[in-house]
Order: sequence, then structure tokens, then C-alpha cells
Amino acid sequence: MTSMDLKSVLSSFCTGVAVITARGGDGRPAGMAVQSFSSVSLDPPLVCFCPARTSATWPRIEAAGAFAVNILAADQEELCRRFAVTGGDKFAGVPWGAGGNGAPLLDGVLASVECDLEGVLDGGDHAIVLGRVTGLTAHRGGPPLLYFRRSYGSLPGSPGLPGFPSPPSSSMSSSILAARSRSEA
Repeated sequence: MTSMDLKSVLSSFCTGVAVITARGGDGRPAGMAVQSFSSVSLDPPLVCFCPARTSATWPRIEAAGAFAVNILAADQEELCRRFAVTGGDKFAGVPWGAGGNGAPLLDGVLASVECDLEGVLDGGDHAIVLGRVTGLTAHRGGPPLLYFRRSYGSLPGSPGLPGFPSPPSSSMSSSILAARSRSEA
């Protein structure tokens, strides 16, 4: 088995795409696109993402101690590509506002999840980053940006897809309690 074999087979698993953002110690925003984002725990509320150890952006996010996960919509592929590259001013011309923890919340995303850095685990050539959720916002409805077999795509249809209702804005505690009542995972 080679790393290319692993990439080829695992590319059959469709993922959503997010941009992780933080404010560096110098006050400048930092951000990176990830497809390795997941919910971990409802109690305590934890999420994770897995940056490559070679990432130039991850050390700035780690040093900040707090970050935001910006969940991208199907119409945000260009934004994703901007944050997927190394170097340059990724935020040039990108509208955003500061979240409660200071991390940039990108305009137009489906939702944002604000987190304090809870821990970093060894994940081989990646780090496994745990974030404790401190804030949640559902910004708009619509289909997510998806990544599948090294290509971007979306669910067929348009915003308000049957079976995929737009999430209502709600407090973190009521969202967590509602999710727990519907899930065995």
C-alpha cells in the first residue's frame, strides 16, 4: 500500500469544506481551508480538524489559542481555493467580521463555530486539533460545498433542499440538547 493508494481510496469519502480562521498575535488574520473537520463530542462540546504538520498557517492559529470554523456554501469554491494556498494575503478583498473570540467570521458562509483550543494530538503527518465550542451561528441556508475524488461539488438543487432544511438560529445549549435527542452517535 502506498500513500497514493490511500489517497485514491479515501477520496471516495465525500466531505464538507471549511475555513479555519484566527487572529495572530500581531492582530493580522490567519486562515486555512480544511476538509478534515468533524464534530467530536456534545458534552463537552468539542470539534476537531486536522492540519498538515507542514502548514505555514497552523502555527499562527495554534498560537492564537482560539479559532473559528467557517462552513462553506456550495457557491464559495473560489473562497475555498483562496484559503487552500500557501502564502499571500488570503483575506485581501474578503469581507469578514470578528467573532466573540476575535477570530474572523467570513461573510456568506453557511455557519460558523467559535472555539477555544482544547488540545493538539499527534496524527502522524497531521495534527489532530480539538476545539471547545464557545459559540455557534447559522448564517444562511443552502447546500454545502463538498469535496469528493479531488474535486469540488454540491448537492443537487438549490437552497432549501427538501430534506435539508435551513437551520434556525438558536443558542448553543438548545442546539446541543436537540442534537443529542436525535443521535445515538
